[in-house]
Parts: sequence; C-alpha cells; structure tokens
Amino acid sequence: MPLSAVAIQNYRSVRNLWLPVEQLSVFVGANGVGKTNLYNALALLRRAADGTITRAIAEEGGVESVLWAGPRSDRKPVRLVLRAQFDELEYAPRTGLPHSYEIEIGLPQPAEAAFQLEPLVKAERLIVRHGRRESVMMERKGPLVTLRNDRGERESHQLAVLASETALAAFRDGARYPVLEAVRRELSEWRLYHDFRTDAGSPIRRLCHAVTTPTLSADGHDLAAVLATLSVIRGDTVDLDAAIDDAFPGSRLDAGDEGSWCRMSLAFPDMPRAFAAHELSDGTLKYLCLLGALMGYRLPPLIALNEPEASLHPSLLAPLARLIAAAAGHTRIWIVTHSEELAKRLHEETGKQARRVVKSSGATGIEGLKLSGEYADEDE
Repeated sequence: MPLSAVAIQNYRSVRNLWLPVEQLSVFVGANGVGKTNLYNALALLRRAADGTITRAIAEEGGVESVLWAGPRSDRKPVRLVLRAQFDELEYAPRTGLPHSYEIEIGLPQPAEAAFQLEPLVKAERLIVRHGRRESVMMERKGPLVTLRNDRGERESHQLAVLASETALAAFRDGARYPVLEAVRRELSEWRLYHDFRTDAGSPIRRLCHAVTTPTLSADGHDLAAVLATLSVIRGDTVDLDAAIDDAFPGSRLDAGDEGSWCRMSLAFPDMPRAFAAHELSDGTLKYLCLLGALMGYRLPPLIALNEPEASLHPSLLAPLARLIAAAAGHTRIWIVTHSEELAKRLHEETGKQARRVVKSSGATGIEGLKLSGEYADEDE
C-alpha cells in the first residue's frame, strides 16, 4: 500500500499542491521557498495516525500560525487540508483497497466546546476502491463519524471522538474496521528524520538497551541497537561493511551487545584504537545515523529526510547518494535538500531528476508540476 501522492492545501506557504510520490522524490531549492513545509506536511499526516495531529499543530504555534499566510476570503473559514493517496498493488475482494485518506483542520466555531484558538479536526474521509468503483469507508463531519464495518454495514457514532482527536486513531478494532486499521498502520510506520542530535549530551552517544531493533527511531537514540541487530541477529554485515568502507575508506564498524546494552565503535585505518560513539565527530555520527535509517533490518514504507547533507563533509555526499539509491530499491524515499551537489549525485546514481521548489506571489510551487499532479517533462 505505498504512498503515491500527497495533497496539501493552506499549510503555511503552500496554497494548493498535488504532489506525486515516486520511488525516490527529491526536492531542491533555496532558503525560504517552502521545502521544509512539504516535509512537515508528511509529518502531520503521520501524526493523524496516532491521533496527535492537533497537538503537533499547537506545538508549531497553533492554527493561525500554520494556516496559509497569503490573502484569504472572508466568506468562509480557511482550513488546512492534507490528503494521502495510495497505490494499488493487490486485490482485496471483500473490503476493497485503501485509496485515500483526507483530514481537515480548523479553528473552533462559537458554539463548539473548545479553547479559543485550539486546532480541531473538522472532517476526515477514508475512501477505498473496488475495481473502478470508490466507496467511503469512513467519513467524519464534526462530532459525527460514519463507518462501514467488515460486513459492509453502515455505522454512525455521535460524539465518540473529541474534536482534538482523529477518527483514524480512535477506532482501532482491526477485525471490525480492517481498512481503517491498514491505513493507520501504514501512516504510523512512516519514518521522518529531520535532524539527529550529535552534541555531547545526545542519547545517540550513549549505550542503548539490547533489544532487537529493525528500524531506527526518529531521534536515532537506538542507533547502536539497529546496527547490532544487523550484526548479531541477522548475522550479515556485508552491505553494511561495504557502505562504511565507501564513506570512510579502510574503516571498520563494530556493533554488538554487552550484557543488557548495545554499543558501537568505529576503527579508522590510521588510528591505533577504535572510537566509541561518544568520541566520534558530529559529522561521522550523523552519517552513521543516516546509514542506520537507510540500512535497517526492516525499512519502513516511507523514509523522509530533511536536509540530510547538513553537517556532512562534501566528500560524504557521493557515498550518501549511493546509500539513498540502494535504499530506494526497497522503499519510497522523500528528500528535501539545499544541496545541488547531492541532487546531482542522486541523479547520477538513479536517473531521477530533482524537482525544484520555487515561490511565486508568496506561494510554494514546484517547477514543471501541472495541476493534474504530473510533471511536464514526463509528457515529453
């Protein structure tokens, strides 16, 4: 059920965009054009899966802060709208295939019981496709949620979900609502990596619990466990060793368990001993985090990277591009970057052209992107 497109309306500098999601999607552009807003929109969709999207918006500064900042019509309230559309890879005759999930966020109306500027979920829709026919499996309008269960029966639930919660997260009976559960799990398994703390107090520099860890967490605190899982649990580090040698020629990574803890170290060819995580440079540790994110035992259905080149030496951009290209063969990857060099290297490795993010009249756009969600160069 891979993500195939994302729609974003009225989010900060994004007025209205319908973005196709490719196996590898690379967006490059200058500061201030809205690249990070594209990344953050994905992060908000993921937060809808665990029901915390309104809290995430509050943490960003509230609805007034995240809504479209350009001219507005006074005739109707402006709402933030996010939509995820999915590919169809197999046939499910009883329930159909998840096709799209959409959510609308807005401010309270005078009659609603809410804090004055609290972000509220105004509407949600989950659509499935049976061949060429579409069906609404979940529709939420204010306090009313209408669902179709596993037998195709329609259910109505009034006041079952608070306006600060999502119906997607609230109805968790996977047997009764299998399509709802499938979409919730798909979104919740996305991994978005904005930055990794590499300061002296970073948890990445400390030992972590020895627990089999197939996928790197968003903050990277379990990096040693992810790398040790490849070494100890899978027992195969051929690709990992090759990636280390590509980035740091002649070096050797060692990751394993000591009692109830996992640890890692990196040995350089010109140094007499290996260096533990707390001794590595910021750039080296950042690269190891990217390696853990892109080479884990189990890759998530979507990996999003925000400016992965930050704090890396230019010599690491070519190895990083090869690392991303290899991972893109197994999962979908979404990247926003300042680096023209990284974009060039990725094009050399994959043949995929980076999409340039621009701003016109205050609105973020993508060069060559048509209203249909297709790129002009694909027609050519």
